[in-house]
Amino acid sequence: MRRIDALLADYGSSHRTRGNIACHALGITLIVFGVLVMLHGIRITGPWTASEALLVAVSLYYLALDVPLGLATAAAAITLDLAARAVPRWEWGAAAFVVGWIFQGIGHAVYEKKSPAFLRNLVHLLVGPAFLVNELFHLRPVPETLSAPAGRAAPEAGRSGSPPRSGLPRS
Repeated sequence: MRRIDALLADYGSSHRTRGNIACHALGITLIVFGVLVMLHGIRITGPWTASEALLVAVSLYYLALDVPLGLATAAAAITLDLAARAVPRWEWGAAAFVVGWIFQGIGHAVYEKKSPAFLRNLVHLLVGPAFLVNELFHLRPVPETLSAPAGRAAPEAGRSGSPPRSGLPRS
């Protein structure tokens, strides 16, 4: 099993319900956006800020794990960074960050009833955005051990070509 598959499987074991995945979709987006807004105020040189430095570092990490998923996750983060540039005050970023964590807590307390994956492994703080991108675009297959979110039938064991599990609606 490739490292990205192991990370997605482990992270996914704490993110199986649709409610939790929906809370994480909003929560992680707000957290990343909030961090980028706050880091945007730290100038490095010219138009470059600490937010772009962070994006380069995490994009390299995602690309090392899986190129298609890394490109998609980097594109999502760059989109959030462009939006963060339009926010004039770091306090708005701090508010987005706090509200994002509240959504994370709601997802685990109300829907999942399981502790967050990052409490077992801090790397999962970086896996969350990639997990959501994978849930949306199905770039990596999800191991059968994850089967389906709670409340949905699991795919047949050993069936090849099973569609990836997703808590997000398909278009």
